[in-house]
Amino acid sequence: MCDHPRCAHLDHPAGARHPLSRRALLGAGAATALAAGLAGGFAAGGVAPAFAQDAAARPNAIGPDEALKRLVDGNARYAGGTMQNRDFSAGRVARASAQYPIAGLVSCADSRVAPEYAFDQGPGELFVVRLAGNFVDDHGLASLEYGVAVLGMPLIMVLGHSNCGAVAATLKAVKEKTELPGHLPLLIEAIKPAIETAEKTKAANPLDAAIAENVRYNVRRLVEAKPIVAKAVADGKVKIVGGVYDIATGKVAMV
Repeated sequence: MCDHPRCAHLDHPAGARHPLSRRALLGAGAATALAAGLAGGFAAGGVAPAFAQDAAARPNAIGPDEALKRLVDGNARYAGGTMQNRDFSAGRVARASAQYPIAGLVSCADSRVAPEYAFDQGPGELFVVRLAGNFVDDHGLASLEYGVAVLGMPLIMVLGHSNCGAVAATLKAVKEKTELPGHLPLLIEAIKPAIETAEKTKAANPLDAAIAENVRYNVRRLVEAKPIVAKAVADGKVKIVGGVYDIATGKVAMV
């Protein structure tokens, strides 16, 4: 049976009463719970997981340092070819009802960067926001706020990577004062502050310096992102860190 309004005439005779299905009732209840949870969890900068009756019982109820250790250890396994997560069907049914990510990732959209693989984490363990240049905009911040306030993740990592095309394009555009077509100028404007800071260092490798500075810049943005993330950081519930993924080796260096 189709629950879509357009299919109602196929399931019910003309003039017949259209009763609410159990799925519809559950959906309406979930929507109400979501609205109430967001209102309660976000009010006055609150950061408690909105849907947790017992937050301590959640699988991701760990400290920021423990979450970071899991990522560091997982990256070591990945780089060393000893990954533990190979059967991605394991736990699929259990994951259907809820997610408990241990960390949020602000990652580049580069197809060579796969955070779940890079940190040897299974499905449901990383809450990833991806776009070219791994920067934080309002939409990405809203997603991370959801991850902190509702999902209870204790860690956010801004993850840059070697030879980043978005950073390289911004570096070139700033240096040559060129203007790119379409919506690409929005990307340039987002990365430009980090480029300008990196240029002041007179680094031997301007691209590497800009990639690292872009990570640091967005880490600072998140630390100061009021009201939700900044409060969680100040309360010690969340830590913001930065790293750069080396595409050739698979290793992540903290910056």
